[in-house]
Amino acid sequence: CGRGPGGSRGGRTDMALRCAASLAAGRQPRGPRREGTVRWSSAAKASAVKINEKASREKILTLESMNPQVKAVEYAVRGPIVLKAGEIEKELRKGIKKPFTEVIKANIGDAHAMGQRPITFLRQVVALCTYPNLLDSPSFPEDAKKRARRILQGCGGNSLGSYTASQGINCIREDVASYIERRDGGVPADPDNIYLTTGASDGISAILKILISGGGKSRTGVMIPIPQYPLYSAAISELDAIQVNYYLDEENCWALNVNELRRALNEAKAYCNPKVLCIINPGNPTGQVQSRKCIEDVIHFAWEEKLFLLADEVYQDNVYSEGCQFHSFKKILYEMGPEYYNNVELASFHSTSKGYMGECGYRGGYMEVINLHPEIKGQLVKLLSVRLCPPVSGQAAMDIVVNPPVPGEESYAQFIKEKESVLNNLAKKAKLTEDMFNKIPGVHCNPLQGAMYAFPRIFIPSKAIEEAKAHKMAPDMFYCMKLLEETGICVVPGSGFGQREGTYHFRITILPPVEKLKILLEKVKDFHIKFLEKYA
Repeated sequence: CGRGPGGSRGGRTDMALRCAASLAAGRQPRGPRREGTVRWSSAAKASAVKINEKASREKILTLESMNPQVKAVEYAVRGPIVLKAGEIEKELRKGIKKPFTEVIKANIGDAHAMGQRPITFLRQVVALCTYPNLLDSPSFPEDAKKRARRILQGCGGNSLGSYTASQGINCIREDVASYIERRDGGVPADPDNIYLTTGASDGISAILKILISGGGKSRTGVMIPIPQYPLYSAAISELDAIQVNYYLDEENCWALNVNELRRALNEAKAYCNPKVLCIINPGNPTGQVQSRKCIEDVIHFAWEEKLFLLADEVYQDNVYSEGCQFHSFKKILYEMGPEYYNNVELASFHSTSKGYMGECGYRGGYMEVINLHPEIKGQLVKLLSVRLCPPVSGQAAMDIVVNPPVPGEESYAQFIKEKESVLNNLAKKAKLTEDMFNKIPGVHCNPLQGAMYAFPRIFIPSKAIEEAKAHKMAPDMFYCMKLLEETGICVVPGSGFGQREGTYHFRITILPPVEKLKILLEKVKDFHIKFLEKYA
């Protein structure tokens, strides 16, 4: 490596350290040049490597030292099967031959990724807010400009790039309250009870965080439906709370039965303090739409057992089956009278990601929280202030969901046409998916009353179950991995959502375009028949 100043031992050590650093970085060290090359002595190389080895140390953060609650978190929607799908995509790009030419990611409700077109009016308003110079352009309608100006006036410096209040822009919270009043037939809504969030997930996590307390048998228990959306089990694990499962009735179109709620609650009281009841309506992954009577029963149960209600209503626009109708928990609670309405604590959630909008990437959402203790309200705002504010572009997108064009405005006709086109298409695909699954031997699919998914029950032969065990996989994970490897179709195994012992399912989105969805379902049919034949 050469000698240090004056040829001293200290100089040689310094130079060796520099050489070690050069080796670690993959560079050749400096030294006397002979004909454009650098000469190394074997002693210098050995010295550099030895010093470099001494310089390395054990990592502070390892699997053993990390937060055990984070390690316990599982999120099946983006779990191992999705990672495998990513690997297969890379192989396809490298030209590695497969029995298919593309991976179809039917594992997640990402509408635009599946080809759904954005709602023009929503994008116009967000574009105007993002680049206000467009407000002078004749290419944009006046009703879009009016909304954009109002939103910008609520932003610091009239800019979408500024922070907002932690609870969200005030005028947007006013629009959310007005929307809720219209939706619920005049039931009053207070903007001060509205919190704009980073998608619905952010609000759900925040409410759970403030609800969970205690230790041992007094640790908070959170009742969740099985099957459930894995956000709930993941948040419960992260917060070290107790998951209390109640099972939806698959034989009765995934209905919620209060007797089952009572069973789950009574059993849980032996090992925790159940105080939170989560409802997903319309259901994810199951697609059921709860009847008014069912909601009344649930509210009475929560009132009777002193449970805090969480109503996940992000699919409220996605109702397809005849005879089904979305009823908000807030509306039914109000109509049950003051004894209920003034006492039951309820948090309701909505989002820009689902419905007819499908604007997942904006991460827009809101929650309405009623009957919260005044001191807890302050604590909730404090908690939300830690993340400063939700994405402001997402707040703007949420505003258009709750404040769309109305009759008489120039954008109304196009808006209604686009909205109805999306929802009618989804209804058509829901029926198509149900019908095609029910024609496959060994598959049963309940009616898709709402939301964006099918959750068919699949028969898995005992021979396949044994092979799955040999691979240390759940049987439906084994099935879904085989489906992915042989067809390129990525779905989520039912074990990631929870299911009754001895039953197997998978969740698949109905979002692909109709013709592509038909091809996808035919491929699933062919695969399933071959799977049964192979493992019979």
